[in-house]
Amino acid sequence: MAALIELKNVTRIYNVGARTLYALRDVSLQIERGEFVAVVGPSGSGKSTLLNLVGGIDQPTNGEVWVDGTRIDTMDENALAKFRRNHIGIVFQFFQLLPTLTALENVSLPMELRGDERKNRRARAEAMLARVGLAARMSQLPSELSGGEQQRVAVARALVNDPPILLADEPTGNLDSANAEGIIVLLRELADAGKTILLITHEANLAHAAHRTIVMRDGQIVAQPFPVES
Repeated sequence: MAALIELKNVTRIYNVGARTLYALRDVSLQIERGEFVAVVGPSGSGKSTLLNLVGGIDQPTNGEVWVDGTRIDTMDENALAKFRRNHIGIVFQFFQLLPTLTALENVSLPMELRGDERKNRRARAEAMLARVGLAARMSQLPSELSGGEQQRVAVARALVNDPPILLADEPTGNLDSANAEGIIVLLRELADAGKTILLITHEANLAHAAHRTIVMRDGQIVAQPFPVES
């Protein structure tokens, strides 16, 4: 069976003035369906660039990016946006919740953009918030939620369209240790339920819940163990 996510000999180069910066150097990677993979490494090692390529936010200079059997690095912006809506959810470090919308409204937004019916949007958003432990906090604005609660709302929003893949870019970087551990436990529960998760973190101690931990340095994968059976 083909991997759900595959990078083939991917290089990403940025030209900054007269300088050429290699964010990724000939990276190849396979992630299987239902696998929880953590990518660790120091700042500037290429972790976030890798995630941005998988999410179709950026494109490689060379190489191929395949997601769920589709080569996404050759897609135009419209096709890529539609593909992302149905296949990929993304969680960021700084939540990116709309401050004037309640938790329920924030989670409903991706379905509204997709054109889902209102009654279906509400029921689905309520179910997702309950799944991440926020059934009693649906009517709160982001400013009325703790950092951990806001990140749980962001996870629910990323998953509300039921994508097979969740990308998490430093999702615990703005949280205290207790809330950070809670988010990692939630990600493992989602992986155990069948989601494929790519977690980017510079905190190696938070990668313990993953099936596999990949180490990056200077734009290259320097350690990539085989998947571990859960």
